[in-house]
Amino acid sequence: MKKSYEMDMCNGPLFGKILLFSIPLILSGVLQLLFNAADIVVVGRFAGSTALAAVGSTSSLINLLTNLFIGFSVGANVLVAQFYGAKREKDVSETVHSAILLSVISGILLLVIGLTTTRQILVWMGTPNDVLEQAALYLKIYFLGMPSMLLYNFGSSILRAVGDTRRPLYYLSFAGVINVILNLIFVIVFHMGVAGVAIATIVSQTVSAILICRLLMRMDSCCRLEKEKLRLTANKTLQIMRIGFPAGLQGMVFSLSNVLIQSSVNSFGSVAMAGNTAAMNIEGFIYVAMNTFQQTSMSFISQNFGAGKQERIRKVLLMCLGMVTVVGVVFGVSAYFAGEPLLSIYSSDAEVIKYGLSRMAIICTMYCLCGIMDTMVGALRGIGYAFIPMIVSLMGACGLRIIWIFTVFRWQHSLESLYISYPISWTITGLVHMLCYVIIRRKQLRRLESC
Repeated sequence: MKKSYEMDMCNGPLFGKILLFSIPLILSGVLQLLFNAADIVVVGRFAGSTALAAVGSTSSLINLLTNLFIGFSVGANVLVAQFYGAKREKDVSETVHSAILLSVISGILLLVIGLTTTRQILVWMGTPNDVLEQAALYLKIYFLGMPSMLLYNFGSSILRAVGDTRRPLYYLSFAGVINVILNLIFVIVFHMGVAGVAIATIVSQTVSAILICRLLMRMDSCCRLEKEKLRLTANKTLQIMRIGFPAGLQGMVFSLSNVLIQSSVNSFGSVAMAGNTAAMNIEGFIYVAMNTFQQTSMSFISQNFGAGKQERIRKVLLMCLGMVTVVGVVFGVSAYFAGEPLLSIYSSDAEVIKYGLSRMAIICTMYCLCGIMDTMVGALRGIGYAFIPMIVSLMGACGLRIIWIFTVFRWQHSLESLYISYPISWTITGLVHMLCYVIIRRKQLRRLESC
């Protein structure tokens, strides 16, 4: 790999390097959502509001089933970054090959799970009959692309660990253009509806996975992927899973709470579902911009933790918290005030827009709290702690939301009372993460001083 794509996160000024690392990540996330939004827009405009609700109502279920395995890519990122910072090249190579093979196995397993379970889960979620069949069809096709999706996620997490966030952006852009073109062809020309959108998605995922694998196989560094070295090295696989399993389980339970919230939204009918879907897509742009700093803090802190650069760890965290707060406030408030024209991109139905605005008024304006919470999670994972943020998140964010649904929401059955559970859970969970981080870092530093 050319040195210009690598980044020394352990030496030199931090602010510029954090920006250089995070901006391609923000652009990647925004582009990914633009392409996903193209799915929603094309379906909403050319296949109707029922098809829009069908595609939108599947997102929380997709996340529920995929987050555990995507969590393993977090483990790969942290482990590669720590070994890379410590200049342990053999360990980096073993981690890379274990991670790539694990991604393929996980993708095949997800494919089987998705094909056999999703329709029944949609029924349990209370998906309306006029939406159910299209949603089930979309999911069955979508899950055929799971091996490619996970391969891309694991590959890009390895590249992020060594500071390369630019080439995944280039590949994502190319694959996304293919996705949009195929959307238009399949939905508008061939009238394939949700099936056309799903097929376009898996084709683009396959393209991005091929490009990532091709890059890894041509790299001139310890991250080079070689077919004959593909094996699950026991200790590296276990370490990936030790870090990744709590992250994945946390994501799954978050998604479970979101599935419950989606089920609650479903009770208000397909128009409310469509408005909720459109608002969620707009919020997604803000979320990926903020989530960049979780990934940035995790990668930078992991490398510096491996290199023993304790003072830089503190500086990285403070800079990431400051940046995520600014991004969350500016993007969130701006999106709310531009809510009506933004929502009209997804649907011209006045009722759909009204439902979307009611969600954005609560979620978007306070979204920075979610970014702060996630950045603290990235910092804790970067210093080697994955179990504690999982427990805190499960009890704070997820547990509170589930309790809220079965108590407050039942007493006050409105969408507004449902949505307010988000900022309340972000605030409580973020504060507890901060407290845990301070306690853990004090113990780590005392341990180092006594050595």
